[in-house]
Amino acid sequence: MLIQESPDRPDYANEAVFRRNCLPHRTYFIPETAVLLNGQWDFHYASTPLEAPEPEATPDWQPITVPGHWQLQGWGHPHYTNVQYPIPVCPPHVPTENPTGTYRRSFHVPPAWDAKSQLVLRFDGVDSAYHVFVNGQLVGYAQGARNAAEYDVTDFVRRDAPNEVLVRVYQWSDGSYIEDQDQWYLSGIFRDVHLLAFPTDCRIRDWFARTDLDAEYRDAELLVDVDVTATAAGKLKLSLQELPKNGGGAVGETEVDVAAGAAGAASVKVKLAVANPAKWTAETPHLYRATLTLTSGPSTYTIHQTVGFRKVELKNGLMCVNGRAIQLHGTNRHEHHPRLGRAVPLDYIRRDLVLMKEHNINALRCSHYPPHPRLFDLADELGLWVMDEADLECHGFYDTIARPLDIPEEMDYEERKKLTFPQCAKFTSDNPTWTAAYVDRMESMVVRDRNHTSIISWSLGNEAFYGRNHKAMYEYAKRVDPGRLVHYEGDVHAESADMFSYMYPPIERLVKLVKTEGVAADGTFEKPVVLCEYAHAMGNGPGWLEDYQQAFRDHPRLQGGFIWEWANHGIWKDEGGGQAFYGYGGDFDDFPNDGTFVMDGLCFSNHTPTPGLTELKKAIQPLGLSVAGGKLLVENYYGFVDLSHLVATYKVEEFGSETVLVDSGELPLPTIKAGEKAEIALPVSAGHRGDGETTLTVSFRQRSGTAWCDASHEIAWHQAQLAAPKAAPALASRPQLASTKAETKGSVLAISGGDWSLTFDRARGYVTSWVSGGNTLLSADPATGAALMPGFWRPPTDNDYPISLPYWKRFGVDVLTSQLRAFSVTESGDSTVVEARTYISPPIVAWGWEATSTYTVSAVGNLSVDVKLAPTGTAPTHVPRVGLNLYAPRSLDNVRWHGLGPGESYPDKAGAQRVGIWAAGVADLHTPYEHPQEGGNRMGTRWVELMHEDGHRGGLRARGDGPFSFVARRYADANVEEARHPCDLAEVDATLVRLDAKVAGVGTAACGPGVREDLLVKVDELSFRFELERVGA
Repeated sequence: MLIQESPDRPDYANEAVFRRNCLPHRTYFIPETAVLLNGQWDFHYASTPLEAPEPEATPDWQPITVPGHWQLQGWGHPHYTNVQYPIPVCPPHVPTENPTGTYRRSFHVPPAWDAKSQLVLRFDGVDSAYHVFVNGQLVGYAQGARNAAEYDVTDFVRRDAPNEVLVRVYQWSDGSYIEDQDQWYLSGIFRDVHLLAFPTDCRIRDWFARTDLDAEYRDAELLVDVDVTATAAGKLKLSLQELPKNGGGAVGETEVDVAAGAAGAASVKVKLAVANPAKWTAETPHLYRATLTLTSGPSTYTIHQTVGFRKVELKNGLMCVNGRAIQLHGTNRHEHHPRLGRAVPLDYIRRDLVLMKEHNINALRCSHYPPHPRLFDLADELGLWVMDEADLECHGFYDTIARPLDIPEEMDYEERKKLTFPQCAKFTSDNPTWTAAYVDRMESMVVRDRNHTSIISWSLGNEAFYGRNHKAMYEYAKRVDPGRLVHYEGDVHAESADMFSYMYPPIERLVKLVKTEGVAADGTFEKPVVLCEYAHAMGNGPGWLEDYQQAFRDHPRLQGGFIWEWANHGIWKDEGGGQAFYGYGGDFDDFPNDGTFVMDGLCFSNHTPTPGLTELKKAIQPLGLSVAGGKLLVENYYGFVDLSHLVATYKVEEFGSETVLVDSGELPLPTIKAGEKAEIALPVSAGHRGDGETTLTVSFRQRSGTAWCDASHEIAWHQAQLAAPKAAPALASRPQLASTKAETKGSVLAISGGDWSLTFDRARGYVTSWVSGGNTLLSADPATGAALMPGFWRPPTDNDYPISLPYWKRFGVDVLTSQLRAFSVTESGDSTVVEARTYISPPIVAWGWEATSTYTVSAVGNLSVDVKLAPTGTAPTHVPRVGLNLYAPRSLDNVRWHGLGPGESYPDKAGAQRVGIWAAGVADLHTPYEHPQEGGNRMGTRWVELMHEDGHRGGLRARGDGPFSFVARRYADANVEEARHPCDLAEVDATLVRLDAKVAGVGTAACGPGVREDLLVKVDELSFRFELERVGA
């Protein structure tokens, strides 16, 4: 065999060559006769293929770990792009500088293996293309980085002596043009390598097990197509058992005759009727064990396959399983490990899927390629609706076409598509020379994964425009597997897809599409609508979750979707000297790159939950809960099960200065079938009325443990206010002094009384210090000179960068200055009132706030701040926040508050937080976003205390004239905005506090709708009040 099939082009730059001398695709199955070749290999790195060593060469080999990526083991560097290609665009050609990794290791054939067996080398994932040599001879070639390939090496291997396998891997191939997924470019052998042995006289080579249900979705058939090799006449037996955990009992069996044949495979069909089996759903993942036993002469061969009974179909225009429409509460998941890249260990994958289930996620889109093959074993077991996606994306052709046309990103997306997509498709998707390569990627996925019950739909890829090659992929899938649905978002009219699919539409547009796209004049439709990507979870976000859920509930045709995405893709980088972080685009000298766009997950890069995942769990909880008229209304959002697996408990609490548990217990839970609702009487204690705020919290928890959670795991909860407080919590009493004392010296106004004092800057009109009992409560911020002043700015979030941040900066909201217009002092015996009229405005432009700040200092040393704001000039329509900035000493480290907690909350991201009295250190209030940004806001605050860390020197308490927001942290706004990574943050020697009357939502504008209009902080006339009180000591 020659090193390249065509004399004109190398295999890796020829779209017609993607598999040479490979065995046919088959289902994933590793027999007992297998040697895992993972571990340490020899490695050589060359900058171009012609510099790679030949099999007989003896270069300077270095050790490398397989599976793994060479960029994460000391050769080359990771490279991140989202859309744009990092190489010149001239398919199928690739750069001359094409890093080539040559892998080598020795192996032995176990002597116990049958000498007549077929020997097969299997590679489950190699990025991006590779030639395989055994004992110096070329065996074959493959590409399709996330697809498996097998080679018959029987004639190349020495059974009684050492053997050498050499794999030459190319970083760039023509396949790279259709593997332009939003992820790191990482090369090498990153999945398992096996040496397998198969008998040649009696073997089950491949099989396809599928189930069908009768018209009542009660009784079933198990149908299996089996490819067998049988050199003598025999039998094929199919038996079905319960899994051991379910008792292991026999369900049924059948057998068929197998005729004698040549060494080649023959197809045999076997069918087993099963009376009313337990049905598999994502809510009830009941599996059976199917066993196929082939006998041929004296030989036998057995395989086992888990099977779930379910039927997937379009019914009345809806995606149905077992006759019922389903709702997808899903997420997109890339293969990612922060140190290993896409070489993800199986226990790490299981941890991902368990975490999904724990957070009420019921669906998984394998974006944008088939994952590790054993992921589906876990999905079958745990219960997830899975969309398996072909290894196909060529989004980069968009920039290839759009940049020369200078099409602005601000243009409507649908208009941009009209201008570019047809031309983009001509490169590969609508190019007949690429058809075979496209269909091969579909075939590889379908054949490998089709025996998994959890997979209910195939996807033709992602963001690859639309053309004839997608139609060919669809036709293949429907021909070989008509029992599953097919998805492809790029097929906007669902010509060769079984559903309409959209990404990131605003709610209003989404609802319009649901009502009109593919809808006949009589209102009927043949296909549902799903969101393959929505609620982009980048940084401090996503907002809009409850709005989307309401749309899903209001429009049954809209059958849910998949959040983008599961986890940040940060790669751990340690630069020494304390500079260690999860890196993103540009951190590895990778240019061009798309920066932080790879940090857009519901989990941090170590796959622990962000606040966004906590918020999602609440938004998609499978129960609708509300309290009215002394009743708890419970609506069952599950699609298949009642609520008998849950236990409902309640607690009634009264909040004053402390939390008082009034009552708690278990609520009787009636039978509530899927899709139904019921009322439950509240306990008598729900009528409790004390002096403080009274709330009812109801929690629904697992009655018993499952494969993914322990007993008592919380599934859903609801909190309702039963009674507002009669009065604010009382403070520790202080002796009332006769009067305050005000003294003026130059520009300083000092107000004092007993053991406290406040100072004001008469020239600028703000508070500069507050001392209580010899301990500082507030001091002057070195940046502004103020200890307390109105504030409107905060660090940006990732969602602010595309639209809001440049808008705010255009109006100078980040550089506001203050001019004093009037300053007056009024003493009235037991208090002193200071009024400062200021004009708060930025340089350059002509707008600002006319602010009147009224400070009332009481005789006991407490401070009330009333602020009235009136905008003037050509002002922006909205700002990030409106409130006060306070500069407190670092020693005020112990924070306690009554309000939403324990985590952060924003107007469109507050559902997961509960009203309570919470406590934390300032450091614990910080959300450690891997790209530093705004975070740590707590909404719905009734009062907040900041106390000295020693617990003996008191502190201050703040209240508003209604619920307010607060932030307490150690990092200055500018530092947060400028920092690329958490290690770039520098703590100030202070506690920086924000008390806000209004804060903006977070939205999803990094990729999707911005903040909902009513959740913006509008620049209107506004007044607010805060009372600051000395506490303790």
